Amino acid sequence: MTFENRRNIQAEAVLATGTSFSRPPVAVPEYLEQTYWWAYTHPNAVRVFERQWLVNLILWGNFSRLRDLALDELSDATNGRLLQVACVYGNFTEKLVERLGPQGHLDVIDVAPVQIKNMHQKLTDQKKVTISQQDASQMHFEDASHDATLVFFLLHEMPLEVRRKTIAEALRVTKPGGKVVFVDYHRPVTINPFRYIMVPILTTLEPFAMDLWNGQITDWLPTQYQKAPMKKETYFGGLYQKVVLTKLR
Repeated sequence: MTFENRRNIQAEAVLATGTSFSRPPVAVPEYLEQTYWWAYTHPNAVRVFERQWLVNLILWGNFSRLRDLALDELSDATNGRLLQVACVYGNFTEKLVERLGPQGHLDVIDVAPVQIKNMHQKLTDQKKVTISQQDASQMHFEDASHDATLVFFLLHEMPLEVRRKTIAEALRVTKPGGKVVFVDYHRPVTINPFRYIMVPILTTLEPFAMDLWNGQITDWLPTQYQKAPMKKETYFGGLYQKVVLTKLR
């Protein structure tokens, strides 16, 4: 399928969502179309990957654990305005919505129209949710507009400069004192057999993912946030990490 044909499919998907946008639809980044069309931007990707058992298998049985570890970090902000950066296959968003308090509200953004359409279709309870097409590296939200922000397995899919901008944006839109939670890949310990299984998988299918093995999320922080309080934990023999940054007041 040509790049132009995929763009036409994306445009049709936007119309199919029935969603009105206050701004023109955002263009899907070229790197995403070229590298991840099979997983995220082609309509067939949703048909293949939107399966709970499959997303759990991709994370070697760790999806539910990592999901809950991330959501637990938001317990102090469930009555506030939360931001989920990028749609996630599986029941991640549904579980997050279940945790919202009476005054809580969730914003979900994604740059791919087919992901926006899929989120509308699978999220039956949207009373406390706003779903919009936005580029994570240049969001439309005001500064300090959210009480907490969650970035779940997104950074490893981004080229370096896009990753830097996305982290900066996540911090920008979070209120002082609020958390920004990242869950993603990490370099496993030497004795972990998945250290050797994952290298060919990531280098073949996810060309930017090895950056998460060879560097730290804090390496990509903007200068003004480098002293922000940080908590890091690793799981499954070091293959996954959770990094929680608290924006300074």
